Amino acid sequence: MSNAGIFFTKPFTEFSTADFNALVSTNLLGFLYITQLTVKQMLKQKSGSVVSITAALADQPILGVNGSVPMITKGGLNSIIRSLAIEYAKQGIRFNAVAPGVVDTPMHKDNPKDFLKQLQPMGQIADIQDVVDAVLYLVQAGQVTGEVLHVDGGVHAGRW
Repeated sequence: MSNAGIFFTKPFTEFSTADFNALVSTNLLGFLYITQLTVKQMLKQKSGSVVSITAALADQPILGVNGSVPMITKGGLNSIIRSLAIEYAKQGIRFNAVAPGVVDTPMHKDNPKDFLKQLQPMGQIADIQDVVDAVLYLVQAGQVTGEVLHVDGGVHAGRW
């Protein structure tokens, strides 16, 4: 599983080159390096399952959550998951991702819970177990590859 990532928000015009480099080096290069090593091993085994963590915001932006630049990286992960699923299907290696919405983690400790609940149609905040359950499903679902599974209370479905 590749899940190293960073996320922060600010207006698009305020993102610096240093911000961009931090996002790319963690969210994309981290994925690249660890997944290359993982796939080399899986090729020897002739099977495997890679599950990455992306973000629901990559598919469905939310007004007021200024995460456009971090979503360049998360959208890139969504794209490479589908590409790798095709590239390695015949070798028995599956690639999937979980795209959470707001999850109750220390990253949100300073955010008002009432505000966070408004960021998804079901009006709840996901907990870590929701994401774990999605990862476990993808690891065990032998015929699922190239999937980005949203754990976001319906955010990806559109405007609510």
